[in-house]
Amino acid sequence: MIKSAYLHIPFCEHICHYCDFNKVFLQGQPVDEYLRMMKREMEMQLAKYPTTELDTVFVGGGTPTSLDEKQLSFLCEAINETLPFDAKQAEYTFEANPGDLSREKLEILFQAGVNRLSFGVQSFNDELLKRIGRTHRASEVYETIQLAQDVGFTNITIDLIYGLPGQTMEDFEDTLAKALALQLPHYSSYSLIVEPKTVFYNQMRKGTLNLPPQELEASMYERLMEEMERHGMQQYEISNFNRLGFESKHNLTYWDNKEYYGIGAGAHGYTGGKRVANHGPVKKYITPLLKGELPVLDEHPVPLYEKMEEEMFLGLRKTKGVSLETFKSKFSVEMKEIFGESLEEQMKKGLLTIEDGFVSLTERGKLLGNEVFQSFLGVVDTD
Repeated sequence: MIKSAYLHIPFCEHICHYCDFNKVFLQGQPVDEYLRMMKREMEMQLAKYPTTELDTVFVGGGTPTSLDEKQLSFLCEAINETLPFDAKQAEYTFEANPGDLSREKLEILFQAGVNRLSFGVQSFNDELLKRIGRTHRASEVYETIQLAQDVGFTNITIDLIYGLPGQTMEDFEDTLAKALALQLPHYSSYSLIVEPKTVFYNQMRKGTLNLPPQELEASMYERLMEEMERHGMQQYEISNFNRLGFESKHNLTYWDNKEYYGIGAGAHGYTGGKRVANHGPVKKYITPLLKGELPVLDEHPVPLYEKMEEEMFLGLRKTKGVSLETFKSKFSVEMKEIFGESLEEQMKKGLLTIEDGFVSLTERGKLLGNEVFQSFLGVVDTD
């Protein structure tokens, strides 16, 4: 039974230099029609893949809060009227940028039952924020979070990025100190990945992108883990830290390899045993919906061997790791029968451990996670 829904708002008032998510400049876009079609897609997906009650709803982007007050109200009403969930029980998240949330917008979200906000902060260094294409400044982070707390939000998370162009260890330590001083219940921090079709990718190809060496990036990650632990934050996933009870339940849907709705332009879902991708361009998304068709660009039925691989490389992102019992329950076979050689190899390298019925990354394994994940791909007998 599907328990989660992701909704994508592709509109932005500016484009960050590192962002490869599906997004377009807000100005001149058919926003109102897009929101109406999102409501139609919700209805159609629920008709095709019925569910009883969702545990998580996540609205991401793009920048969902770039919508004006009227549009934001319409979106919240559409979600609340169409999706089957209890806002008092479910985790209901909106992504937002510091500096673009008025008190009125925050009150619209709060009154609609939104109970979790995720802010893209990235850094507390104003010069670095300019360099990566962000328009907010550090002072606006404090102002926006205080405003959100005044309205009544208590479950607030912020994203940070390390390994940014020209970033030093001292700079990252300063950002960490300022972030942790906010005493929020959840933090996410990711290393910069330079993706195609981004400003940074073009700069890298020209040789003008001054990235920190890999050794420094690894040291930043180690410092991140040290500081989070020192401040009482539990690491429950490679890049995510929380106080007890404040894990991102929605993201755990992905890491637990469970199905979820993907709604909106460029959204990806996992429904009916298929990985589904929607059309990205706004007009290409709207056109099939106007004809009563789902806006699907691609569908990929996930064969058993891929499900097993996904169970490993997604589940190993969690600090707890992958349950031997759950694996056997899902696939009617022992994990060691399928991945015995990979497990043994990674354990010999000191990157994996098996304890209390869970396979998980060691501290060294966290630094070399991609190498570990890769070892579980292409090893299942597909005959």
